[in-house]
Amino acid sequence: MIEGSVGPGWNDGVRALMTTRADGFSAGRHESLNLGAHVGDDPAHVAANRVRFAAAIGAAPVYLNQVHGTRVVRLVRADACDGAPLHEADAAVTSEPGIACTVLVADCLPVLLAAPRGSGVAAVHAGWRGMAAGVIEAALAALCDTARCEPSQVRAWLGASIGARRFEVGDDVVYAFGASAGSAAFVPAPAKDGRPKWLADLPRLARERLAACGVREVGGGEHCTVEDRARFFSFRRDGVTGRMAAAVWIEQPAVSR
Repeated sequence: MIEGSVGPGWNDGVRALMTTRADGFSAGRHESLNLGAHVGDDPAHVAANRVRFAAAIGAAPVYLNQVHGTRVVRLVRADACDGAPLHEADAAVTSEPGIACTVLVADCLPVLLAAPRGSGVAAVHAGWRGMAAGVIEAALAALCDTARCEPSQVRAWLGASIGARRFEVGDDVVYAFGASAGSAAFVPAPAKDGRPKWLADLPRLARERLAACGVREVGGGEHCTVEDRARFFSFRRDGVTGRMAAAVWIEQPAVSR
């Protein structure tokens, strides 16, 4: 596996992890395992990092053109081929072994989902806009349809994201979630320029949405990208920076000889 990666430790035919910034080839503000091809890094370094990532997980990562929306794409074998078109989506689902549903993040919350018995997996890019619009619910519904299971049978894991002590937002974010100023996921912060501010808890918001859908097993969500400079890229902290990958995949069956 990739050095320094974090994950749920699933090992029953489904594997999942999130990279950190360690164990790559990039330099400067992208040091070192930057997997984002759109952030100003040397393309050769990004390509080498992606090769290393794929080799380490033993699966084919399929990247998305993420737009903070709610579209979910179902991945098939052709999506893992060289030259395959880049899907504009913020979540991916698959039931095919060896294809890694992959999202890139540098403060947004990655949500990884696994249906029972390796029947399907999904990865979700859940920034506040996508989460408020329903990307988690859309991905869960797509996974349950693909795997023919119920939400109560799905496991979820939350990767590293901007933490509740660092994510200062305005009332537009509170209203987008349909929450009141007293919601437990939004803690009042000192006003700026006469405008109210809150500290938002993205992992808590995700847990609330997953629970409302019937998901019972949810882990992770304890790492803050902003506070842990040594381990994680953070767009809010650094501006120009790299991207980490969160991926989930169904393992290829062993070949008997």
